[in-house]
Amino acid sequence: QVQLVESGGGLVQPGGSLRLSCAASGSIFSINAMGWYRRTPGKQRELVATITTGTRTNYVDSVKGRFTISRDVAKNTVYLQMNSLKPEDTAVYYCKAVILASSIGSWNDYWGQGTQVTVSS
Repeated sequence: QVQLVESGGGLVQPGGSLRLSCAASGSIFSINAMGWYRRTPGKQRELVATITTGTRTNYVDSVKGRFTISRDVAKNTVYLQMNSLKPEDTAVYYCKAVILASSIGSWNDYWGQGTQVTVSS
């Protein structure tokens, strides 16, 4: 079984910072890309940032220059450093990892349970 566990969400004032973490554990042979998504009520889930095994990154335009995605390959962990937070960043943030659970299996997407980020004064 593969499990992704997120942490680091919470309440922060506009202009503040938060750092999200997501650790993958369980039966893992290899991890390809990892990423963060978010969803607000009434909206579809939105890609926030992704990072490949080669540390190539991609961001949605609305967070460029404010958010930074990184990963620790040895710890199977992906991070999202969020600076200059705005009220419109309020959402449930989910991490996703593309994982090969065994050498003879196939690549599959795994999701975390989500962590709430609220930006409000």
